Amino acid sequence: MEKNSESGAAADPASGSDNSTGTNTITVQVKFSGRTIPVSVPAEAATRDLKSLLQPLTNVLTRGQKLIFKGKVLEDGATLKSYQITNGSKIMLVASQGLHQGDGPITKSTSSSQSNTRRIISNSRDSQHPKTETRIEKSRAERWKITGVVALSESQLKEVPDEVWGCGSSIRVLDLGTNFIQQIPSKISDLKSINKLLLNGNDLSEDSICWEGLLSLKLLSILSLNNNRLTTLPSALCSLTSLSQLHLACNKLTSLPVEIGSLTQLEVLKANNNRISSLPLSIGNCKSLIEIDLSSNLLTELPETLGSLGNLKALYLKNNGVRTVPSTLFKGCQHLSILDLHGTEITNDFLRQIEGWEDFDERRRSKHQKQLDFRVGSSGVFDEGADDKTHGH
Repeated sequence: MEKNSESGAAADPASGSDNSTGTNTITVQVKFSGRTIPVSVPAEAATRDLKSLLQPLTNVLTRGQKLIFKGKVLEDGATLKSYQITNGSKIMLVASQGLHQGDGPITKSTSSSQSNTRRIISNSRDSQHPKTETRIEKSRAERWKITGVVALSESQLKEVPDEVWGCGSSIRVLDLGTNFIQQIPSKISDLKSINKLLLNGNDLSEDSICWEGLLSLKLLSILSLNNNRLTTLPSALCSLTSLSQLHLACNKLTSLPVEIGSLTQLEVLKANNNRISSLPLSIGNCKSLIEIDLSSNLLTELPETLGSLGNLKALYLKNNGVRTVPSTLFKGCQHLSILDLHGTEITNDFLRQIEGWEDFDERRRSKHQKQLDFRVGSSGVFDEGADDKTHGH
């Protein structure tokens, strides 16, 4: 899951570690078509991560890339570190014929012209050569139509480019993350085949989104609205019944729509770092939910209906005001193995009294290969983010 693309790796509930990766990076030298491409990647990155970074630099799709280091073909799931690849290491990229996007692989002879192309596009409004601009814009739009993917994150955009709307039903993925976009117009409804829409990290409020247009996207599976200025969500959002992932973190939401139970295919709900004080009872109808993150909100109690989520595996509740969990949580959520309660008033003694605790604890230990007496600090007791005694502060 963007289940994680927008989702990331799950945190270890026993250790209390968050799911962010380290910031150390290395720069590798990738040799391709007679040129050397310097690429900076996290030191712990996997081969697939490097391939993803190389795709926009080479136009070679990830599945068409073969990376070779010291005579060994790098496996997608293996880390670069496992091959002893360090800062300055030289890696060879071999592209499979035909597995490229748009105008083909970017080679040494074409790299400078492609660079000029990008420069003209980014300055299209001020261009003194409208004919050249038109040709280049058409090329970009054609590439989007062929691949179905529009990747415009971190592009300093203040509005959605018109040629995006012109691609219509050809677009399956639209990534507008980390820009300065202030409005999503009614033209969003033209993207009838879209299944992944990333609007995270912009300047959107509930009044600047044409919800009628967005809600017409009946094939939409992944929607990210993280890091915007939303204070409320329309009830009609829950008519997007194809949603499998809904990312709402880091806004100013005070509640979730009462009708959220209509999202029966929803598997991931991330609404951490908001101002949510209560959850709708209908959340218990979201039977497909696997992961819920409500960390850093204003929750003081949880609905008993959470115990109806039989597929739930991870529940993040840290930094809330809750003092209890639903009595049916452990018994009803028979796949639950991650429960993050750090920064709450819930005690371990309380958890151990809940029916189904033993089975939950066995799943937790099996998943994380921890012992029951896994310590936190120097207490030498089991830690599920809860303290052994009620907090006095």
